[in-house]
Amino acid sequence: MKLTHLAAAVALVAVAGCSVGAADTNGRNGTAAPDATVRISAAGNGVRPDQGVTVTVSGGTLETVTGVAGAFNADRTSWKSTWTLKPGTSYKVTATAKNQRGKVTTVTGVFRTATAKQTLGIADVTPMPGEKVGVGMPIIVDFTGPVANRANVEKALEVKSGKGDEGAWSWVTDRRVVYRTRKYWHAHQKISFTAHLAGVRAARDTYGVRDVSRSFSIGDSNVTVANAKTHYMTVNHDGTVHKFPISTGKGDLRSTITTNGIHLTREKAQVVTMTATCHGRPGCDDYQEKVHLAVRITVGGEYVHQSVGEYQYLGVQNESHGCVRTTPEGAKYFYDISQRGDIVDVTGTTRPFADEPYDGDWKYWTTSWNRWLAGSALHSAG
Repeated sequence: MKLTHLAAAVALVAVAGCSVGAADTNGRNGTAAPDATVRISAAGNGVRPDQGVTVTVSGGTLETVTGVAGAFNADRTSWKSTWTLKPGTSYKVTATAKNQRGKVTTVTGVFRTATAKQTLGIADVTPMPGEKVGVGMPIIVDFTGPVANRANVEKALEVKSGKGDEGAWSWVTDRRVVYRTRKYWHAHQKISFTAHLAGVRAARDTYGVRDVSRSFSIGDSNVTVANAKTHYMTVNHDGTVHKFPISTGKGDLRSTITTNGIHLTREKAQVVTMTATCHGRPGCDDYQEKVHLAVRITVGGEYVHQSVGEYQYLGVQNESHGCVRTTPEGAKYFYDISQRGDIVDVTGTTRPFADEPYDGDWKYWTTSWNRWLAGSALHSAG
C-alpha cells in the first residue's frame, strides 16, 4: 500500500492573541512588520518515518524546536530532525520564532508516522557491552534480515571515539557491516556506537523499529610482529618492547604453514587440546596434545602458545603445525596481556591470511584503506 505523502503544513496555533502572519505596527513610522510565519512539514497520519520532519520560517528566525532531536541551519531559518522517526508513533513538535521586532510566534504540529509492514533489527553487535578490547578491534553489526538500502542504514550508524579516531563502515554481506579505523585505535579511551535504526528504510516497506546503543573501551596497545624468517616475535605493549624466540608452521603441507598477515586475537585459554587427523596424507602427522597459555588468532585453529617441548627449535627453525610457539616466559607474558582485538602481524610465510576461506575470520586488517572504503555504501569515512 502506498504511504501517504507528507502534507505541506499543519494547522498553526498562534499565541499572544495574534494570528500567524498578522501585521505588527511600527509606532514610529506606521510601517508594518509582519509576524514570523512558521511551517512544519509533517502532518496527519501515515507520515513516512524515514523522511523525518522539517521546520521552516519566513519573516523571522527560529528560536526553539522541541519534540524531536534536530539541528538548525546557519541563519536559523530552517530546522531538520537529526535522525529518522520511529514507525507507528505519534509526535508533537513545537516551534517558536521571532520577527524583526522580536515578537514571538509559537506553532505546534501533531502527526503520526506510518506503521512498518516489515521490520529490520540488529541481531548482534561485537564487542560486548563494557568490554575492554585491543587497538585492532572492529565493530561488527549483524542484522536480522538483508539490507537492500545500505546507504540509508549506514547513515544511521554513529561511532564516537574519545580520541577522535577516523574509521569507516564496510559491508561484508547484505546482513553484516563492519567498522574499522583507518589506523589502529588510540589506546585507553571510550568508544560508543549507536544505530539510529528506528524509521530507517532498509528495503521496500521495511523499516527499523528500534535504536541500539553499545559502549566499550580500548585497553592497552598490544601490537605483536611474529617473523617466521627470523624466528622471533616482537611484542610492543604500550611502548614497552619484548622479544621472544618462536617457531611457526613447518610448511610440509599448505595447511601447516602459518598464515601471513595481520591477525586479531579472539580468545584465550590456559589449556587447549589440539588434534589433527591426516587420513594418510603424505607429510602429515596425526597428533593430539594439550597446549598451555593458548591465545587464538584464527577460526581455523592458529594460536600463539607455549611450545610443547621442542624448545631447541625456538628462534632457530619452523617446526609447528601452523601455530606460533614460544618459550614458557614468552607465552606467559603474551597470555597475561592479551585481550580480544590485539594485533598479531605474522610475516615471512607464503600463505596469505587474506586468502583463507573461513567466513568467521577477522581478516579486516588485510585490506587496504582504499579497498575498505570501496566496501562502504557511502564510500567515505565517518
